[in-house]
Amino acid sequence: MSCPLHHGHPPSHLASTLLTTITSSILPLTAHNVSLGCKVFGAAILSKSDLSLITASTNDEITTPLYHGEISTLLSFHTLNNARAARGEERIDPKSCVFLSTHEPCSLCLSAITWSGFDNFYYLFTYKDTMEEFAIPHDINILRQVFETNPQEGQELGEGLYNKSNAYWKCYSIQDLIDHSPDIEQNQLVEQQREVKQSYRGLSDTYQSTKTETSIPLA
Repeated sequence: MSCPLHHGHPPSHLASTLLTTITSSILPLTAHNVSLGCKVFGAAILSKSDLSLITASTNDEITTPLYHGEISTLLSFHTLNNARAARGEERIDPKSCVFLSTHEPCSLCLSAITWSGFDNFYYLFTYKDTMEEFAIPHDINILRQVFETNPQEGQELGEGLYNKSNAYWKCYSIQDLIDHSPDIEQNQLVEQQREVKQSYRGLSDTYQSTKTETSIPLA
């Protein structure tokens, strides 16, 4: 199997690092906010050069419905950059970063990533996963109802709703990275991904059992 590089990194290394980042830097934040009534979505921004973590955050919809996981992470990133500028340091160029989203970004977050200047993003769960496994259909429904985007005949649920390679960015699922990894490394990556996904299913059960207690408009 061919093994293209992503920002200079083999897909297997990038996939493993992104999954580790979710486990170590996003999941603890998400577990805390889910206990407060927030959804299970989170994100992180890493340096393309060495894949070190720059910032991570999670959904905070109990503060405002606009604070999706990606939005909270972008706010953290821009706050960090403003602080660097105030100290006379160079701002971090979004194009020097990898943007990681736990779930395929909704229309709000797709736009925010674009307006913020990132040229890529990666995600773990697809729109189909969000609708069917997490019982949150709004990502697909908003794209269909508000933007009138509809898949072509024969496309899977959640596919064909936006252009995944465009003038602004390219995006990939972590599964894409695993599929392009050497066969000898795939089993370990599949198991690592399975463990991460299992953690999210537990958090989803908690969110679904308590979401009626919040005032989030699209729970």
